[in-house]
Amino acid sequence: MNKSPLINGWPLFWWLALVPAGFMVRASLLTDLSSPDGISAMIQYSVRWAVPLIFLITATSAMARLFPNIVTRWLLRNRRYVGLAFATAMAWQGAFIFWISVGHPDHYYTNIYFLRDELEGSSGYLFLVAMIVTSFSFGRRYLSAAHWRVLHRSGVYFLWAYPFSVYWWNTAYYGSDLWLDYLFYGLGFTAFALRIAAWGKSRRQPQQNISGHTVGGTLLVAGGLVLAMTGSLWQESVSAFLLAPTSSQTLELWLPFWPFQPFLPLLLIGLGTWLLTLNEKSVPSETQVAT
Repeated sequence: MNKSPLINGWPLFWWLALVPAGFMVRASLLTDLSSPDGISAMIQYSVRWAVPLIFLITATSAMARLFPNIVTRWLLRNRRYVGLAFATAMAWQGAFIFWISVGHPDHYYTNIYFLRDELEGSSGYLFLVAMIVTSFSFGRRYLSAAHWRVLHRSGVYFLWAYPFSVYWWNTAYYGSDLWLDYLFYGLGFTAFALRIAAWGKSRRQPQQNISGHTVGGTLLVAGGLVLAMTGSLWQESVSAFLLAPTSSQTLELWLPFWPFQPFLPLLLIGLGTWLLTLNEKSVPSETQVAT
């Protein structure tokens, strides 16, 4: 796997780009693209090819840190090509969105278009274009190494957050009966949870003792996991509470993902991980404070 030219670099990109393209062409031939419903179905179908790739990209560096082996090192080395394959899958979605917005504007603006979704989707495509351009030397030379890392990390987070939040709403709010919605939600959650775990591993001190931080952190992580599996039970009450202020309702219209309900379980897990890996030596004791 390390040396085979068929599954490394550009050959890997072509595998990941052309196989979904073949399925997309086949699905297009079997779908009535003269109707807006048919084009909408193709938009959803194209997303199913893109989402696993962005979740894999999100988790790659974390898996390499948590589980260093030949597979994770291979993934890390080829992350750029997986990312470019993800971009081609998103291009299919963009093409069908353009098709329905131009060919069936009444249907699009009546049944599909929402300002909040447009802001989130457009922001995602802007990130994607910037990341594609700076994945090549002609674009990367305009950014410092630090700026490049900020752009690509921010882009990955945003591009992960959009489908993850969609599948969270599908499962927690709409009660979807599609198993793929639950699978993709679980994959998206796992991808970011792995990043938190890798971050925790980099912070963890050797031979840490059990303390109040350990207990509190464990409870927060456990609580986050429970919330992640029971979104349908708490989303309505939490959403009502978070959107009660008028200012919050205004932000919901303009700020992507506000008020961040899908991400609350991960926030708890992150806080718990921070407590679990808190360096006791950095916390002054009562004697030190008194002194």
